[in-house]
Amino acid sequence: MGNETLTTRVNPDEITAIPVPVGISARHIHLSQEHVDILFGPGYELKKYKDLSQPGQYACEETLTVVGPKGVIEKVRVLGPLRKQSQVELSISDCFKLGIRAPLRDSGDLAGSASVTLVGPVGSITLKEGAIIAARHIHMHTSDAEKYGLEDGDRIYVRAKGPRGIIFGDVLVRVSDKFKLEMHVDTDEGNAVGLRNGDTVFAYKIHGHISELVK
Repeated sequence: MGNETLTTRVNPDEITAIPVPVGISARHIHLSQEHVDILFGPGYELKKYKDLSQPGQYACEETLTVVGPKGVIEKVRVLGPLRKQSQVELSISDCFKLGIRAPLRDSGDLAGSASVTLVGPVGSITLKEGAIIAARHIHMHTSDAEKYGLEDGDRIYVRAKGPRGIIFGDVLVRVSDKFKLEMHVDTDEGNAVGLRNGDTVFAYKIHGHISELVK
């Protein structure tokens, strides 16, 4: 039964291939103003280090130490702008080192997520929840979504070609007029497939089976 999906062919005209550049997302931290004040001092303002590929997003000069029950990861970059709730995005490998079980989540879905301690130059704070493994996703500008017939919240397939090629399933599409077309995977996923920043993968809106992607 399981092989039928892989062997059933679909009409190529029913497959829309969308070339998408890749961004490898290393471990990082998003902070609320409340936690900035605790970690760096009251009224402290984060300093921009460099702009990121997504408009309005930037890496900060500041880094923090992330502490778990079994290990520590130093110099984890803080990203801006500020958020309402602090969030730590890690890979599975990072979680092994820290000794935590962070859930696989879409960004911002933090209820019941893992606890970690953040240590800054002035103070420290233990997040009761906030550490996640970010689910792979595609940022897509509104015009791209309209062009390809996709909507915010859609889940699609993405094919990465090459010697270690793979099909990523259940890839979340996030649509906004503030986004630039780009797929984000974490370092574990990128390394497993041999992807680098700027590589091109192909997203597919499929109206049938996925056989044409795996032949």
